[in-house]
Amino acid sequence: MDLGIDGRRALVMGASRGLGYACARALAGEGVHVTIVARDAGRLAQAAGAIREATGREVATVAADFRTEAGRAAALGTCPAPDILVTNAEGFQPGDFREWRREDWIAALDDMMLGPIALIRAVIDGMIAQRFGRIVNLVSRSVKSPQLELGLSNGARAGLVGFVAGLARQSVRHNVTINNLLPGIFASDAQRRHVEGLVEMSGRPFDAIWAERARANPAGRFGDPAELGAACAYLCSAQAGFISGQSLLVDGGSYPGTF
Repeated sequence: MDLGIDGRRALVMGASRGLGYACARALAGEGVHVTIVARDAGRLAQAAGAIREATGREVATVAADFRTEAGRAAALGTCPAPDILVTNAEGFQPGDFREWRREDWIAALDDMMLGPIALIRAVIDGMIAQRFGRIVNLVSRSVKSPQLELGLSNGARAGLVGFVAGLARQSVRHNVTINNLLPGIFASDAQRRHVEGLVEMSGRPFDAIWAERARANPAGRFGDPAELGAACAYLCSAQAGFISGQSLLVDGGSYPGTF
């Protein structure tokens, strides 16, 4: 299927590795001019090189922290009028909510809710004016299936999803859609860090927890980041203009509910 986005411009956050990288690579493969943003300049350059090699497309890079006003300004300075925005924040390590301070909660909100909302605010009016825009937030299955040890993520990501639910119903009449991807367990650096956190909490071996999590998924495996990238590319497509305000689980069937 031709997704109808060849030549569009995309700003992809947290795209030096993992799921953000997979989304950027999938969009570049569809002919999108991609600008990728992350804090680690060295890793960002490696990611850009890999995308260029895989797709033959030029990739712009911005080494910045999108949680800050200066970081967002740097990203938008390089890609000032994106047709596509992909927000992505890594999330926090698992822990015990009794030990989290107010500063921890504020940091989580800046990372997973307020930072993405500030980016959306910066680009949405331009998208509305040109009558095309696609915004995809990479969040987590935890907004539908909360895990106690991920309370910081549960709360902040649910706040983002709740906010965009209202905005998405207003922008869609202008062909500007806002949707969320809710990944489950993927074979990514973020998943490895999550398991390392569980190792610290439980004292169990890394390999045992890793294998156990794969077996427990109905698919019997971890997801491939490219699978999430493909889902993101479709939500950004011309054909997806009638999908807005939705949260798509990409979790190998692990969510136990009917709805």
